[in-house]
Amino acid sequence: MIRIPPAALIGLFFTGLYFFVAIFAPLIAPYSMTEIVGDVWEPSSSEHWLGTDNIGRDLLTRMIYGGRTTIFIATAATILSFSLGSILGFTAAVVGGWVDQAMSRFVDLIMSIPTLIFALVVLSVMPVTLFMLIMVMGLLDSTRVYRLARAVAVDINVMDFVEAAKLRGEGRRWIIFREILPNALSPLVAEMGLRFIFAVLFVSTLSFLGLGVQPPNADWGGIVKENKDGIVYGIPAALVPAVAIATLAISVNLVADWVLNRTTSLKGGRG
Repeated sequence: MIRIPPAALIGLFFTGLYFFVAIFAPLIAPYSMTEIVGDVWEPSSSEHWLGTDNIGRDLLTRMIYGGRTTIFIATAATILSFSLGSILGFTAAVVGGWVDQAMSRFVDLIMSIPTLIFALVVLSVMPVTLFMLIMVMGLLDSTRVYRLARAVAVDINVMDFVEAAKLRGEGRRWIIFREILPNALSPLVAEMGLRFIFAVLFVSTLSFLGLGVQPPNADWGGIVKENKDGIVYGIPAALVPAVAIATLAISVNLVADWVLNRTTSLKGGRG
């Protein structure tokens, strides 16, 4: 039986709760996302648990739908970045030579440009859709995953079980997916949690700057932007999504730390 430490249980509970709410948002939300149900910035009540926002929409409903959008974009961008970055990183390490040099120098070039500035430039000339947000975030973040995957794969590629597989005549695909990938999961899983949180913060930042999720759709960064003026008057509507982002970040990191501790030993490849 797997023993899960209390910190990991807390992380699993809140992470699972956020994903559950995101998946079943239309069934859980008390109102529609754009429905005006009261006055501007009403306080919390039995009818509106978190009050209303800057134009009278139910804030709890906006938070539920906003969480759905934020988590969906962050999850899709993280999957894209890890799929692309890890495969290219492993390939560069296994092939080596000019292929490795060309790919690594191109990644260095992309990483030399601040990620937020790069995204703002691209999104300012491209249509801002969910697909475009996912592509831009995933491609930019894949450079970080590439560097990690390549560094780990270079070390694994010279181990005895990989050399034995090469002597057996196994192809590069076998080496990458059957020898290197299983032994590189530990650092990649830990990094995936961090990259997911980075994606949540990134899409929230883009929305706050006006180049992320576009109204009337909701995401947590957009909710902060919509209600930021209320902070001057002591209205906490803009702080609610900030608390949600912080809670999600801590929860995912607790889970990632637990998974890292369970997979920290380097496993020998199958010969």
